[in-house]
Amino acid sequence: MAKTKSAKKRDRQNAKRRACNVARKTAIKTAAKKVLVALEANDVAAAKELLRQTESMLARARGKKVVSKNTAARKVSRLAKKLAAMGSK
Repeated sequence: MAKTKSAKKRDRQNAKRRACNVARKTAIKTAAKKVLVALEANDVAAAKELLRQTESMLARARGKKVVSKNTAARKVSRLAKKLAAMGSK
């Protein structure tokens, strides 16, 4: 347990940041699943819009260093690849 005043403050800050980061990651996972569900339903227009929103979330998370830039790029790439495959059918 933290003893000094600054260590206690650091604990409070870390808890707050962790909660925000977990929420952001969860939102990204949910958004990615929504894109996949739209693709399963053959709704390309909705999937495009959802992909745009997901890409925006990933960019923001990357900027906040919640996910690494390669992870963000990989997730966007995989979703876009699936969308492109559906669009060409």
